[in-house]
Parts: sequence; C-alpha cells; structure tokens
Amino acid sequence: MSKISQKLAQNNVLREVDSAEIISLMDNSVDFLSTIEKEEVKQVRKWVGERWGAKWVAEHFRSPTAEHGFSLLIRVSSGGKTHCILYDTGSSPEGVIANANRMGLDLSEIECVVLSHGHYDHSGGLPATLKAIDKENMPIIVHEDMFKTRGTAEPDGTVRKLPEFPTEDRVKPAKYIRTKQSHTIADDTILVTGEIPRNTSFEQGLPRHMVLVDGKWQPDPLIRDDRAIVFNVKQKGLVVLSGCAHAGIINTARYAQQLTGVKQIYAIMGGFHLAGKNCEPRIKPTVDQLKHLDPTILAPSHCTGWRGICAIAEEIPKAFVWNSVGNLYSFRT
Repeated sequence: MSKISQKLAQNNVLREVDSAEIISLMDNSVDFLSTIEKEEVKQVRKWVGERWGAKWVAEHFRSPTAEHGFSLLIRVSSGGKTHCILYDTGSSPEGVIANANRMGLDLSEIECVVLSHGHYDHSGGLPATLKAIDKENMPIIVHEDMFKTRGTAEPDGTVRKLPEFPTEDRVKPAKYIRTKQSHTIADDTILVTGEIPRNTSFEQGLPRHMVLVDGKWQPDPLIRDDRAIVFNVKQKGLVVLSGCAHAGIINTARYAQQLTGVKQIYAIMGGFHLAGKNCEPRIKPTVDQLKHLDPTILAPSHCTGWRGICAIAEEIPKAFVWNSVGNLYSFRT
C-alpha cells in the first residue's frame, strides 16, 4: 500500500476550515442573467473581474457552456494554507477544460481529483482534464465498483450499455487510489464519505440500473460506489456535496453528520437524483426531510430534475439557490 493510500485508510478526523470556495465548472444549466439574493453566492465573472481586472474580463472572459454532467472546483483554507481539489469531471471530453479557460480558472492548482461515482456524466472529462492539469502521480480517489460495465434496463427487456469508465492507461501519469472507506484528504480538511448506508425507506437507488457480471446483466440498483464530499466551515457547519446522491441525499447528509459528529448542516449542494418515473415519488419525502435538516444554502442541480428543483424552491425558498455553471459559492467565518 502506498503512503497516500495508507493515509486515506487510516485518517478520518475532519478539521474545520476558515473559508471555502466552490465554483460550478459543469452542470445542466447556465444562467448569467438572473439575480442571486444569497450573499454567499455570485457569478464567477465578478470574482474573475476582482482577480484579473475589468480589461481581462472584457477581452478574454467568455460564457461557459452546460451539459448533462457535473463538476465542482473546490478550495478550502485553514491556518493560512489552501487546498484545491476537483470533484467530478463532467460528461464530454473537453467541457470542463473549455469552461475553465472561458472563466479564467487555473486547473494546475488542483492537487487531487475525487469522483463521486462511476457514471460517464461524472467521469467523461477525466482523461483530458488530467492532461490539462499535468501533474505526475496526482491521486484520483475512486471506488473499485466504478470500473464495472454498467447499463440501463429498457422497457422491452434489453439493456442499454453506458459509456465505460476510463481505464488505468488513460489517466497516466496520474494514478487511481481505490478505497471504499471514509477518509480525509487535503490535510484532513475534506472528507470523502466512502460507501453511504441506505437507511431511509424512500431512497432505494435506481431500479433499472444494471452491471455486467460474467457476461450477464445483473440488477445493481444501489450503486454502492456513490460517495459525497464534506467539509466543516468554522462557526457555520457542514457543507455536503453530492454528485448524484444515488444513496439518497437524506442518507448522504445524515451519514455526514454521523461521520463528523457535527449536527449543524450549513449547505447541501449537487445532484439529488429526483428525476425520472421511478425517482419522482421521492420528491415529497425528500423535501420534508430537507426541511428538518434546515440548511442555510440548498443548491439542487444536475439529476435533481425540474420537478424536484421546483418543489425545493417552493417549499424551502429561503435556502434555495438555482445552480448555474459559473456560480461561485464563498463560505467564511
């Protein structure tokens, strides 16, 4: 076992951070026109203008594009030291790179990539993004199940095969670090949850999800490789980031509380997977439980679907934020 994987296996104590920034690099929508009422959220164009100046923005900044995919650039700071990680890499080969360039972001700052699960809309941009980052032996935190061949059962009984997860040779000179357990990274300031227990009665995964085992398609509704990222902002509480929440966003948030021993949840962001005929019945119980969790920031996106997003916006309006590619979330004590 490498030194990095030894640390991941042994360390699970989460340190508070003084501040954090999250930039939405890829999501299903772009909206640079609507106002944002939350002081913690602004369009990255304003931040880039403050950083590089109005002249640079006028000459170089270009509106990013959206796709059915997900990616977040995350910076956390503690004790004067800052860490930068990438959470998921979108669907298309070049989408994340193109958006980063259009928004004036430097991908070379990234020191670690975490993949939420093995589906193509979260890993499709991995090989090209790693080439752009260009760091040897940079860790890519994965779960062994991400390498399985996967598909979706169609109503006629056939199985539609999903795009394959990037093989080892396509990510060199970076390297995969495989782990199922919860662990911390970035000097113990960021927690990767590992496999998430399924405890709620209504969050039952994807019924039509399949994996290929010994040449035969087998049901795989639970998608055990689904993991989330968590960090704890001093005097604010937990920030819970989900790629698709195949484990259920309520299961995910509660597990974050359990792992860290921190009750207060400050923000819940990412895909909640409330879209689709089999998942939409979960919208009401999910919204009811989100009310009990009472986050200050609630930014459902990606696979949450318009029905779920609209329900959350209507029922929890004070916390709700419409996520757009180019949103910048700033959390400080």
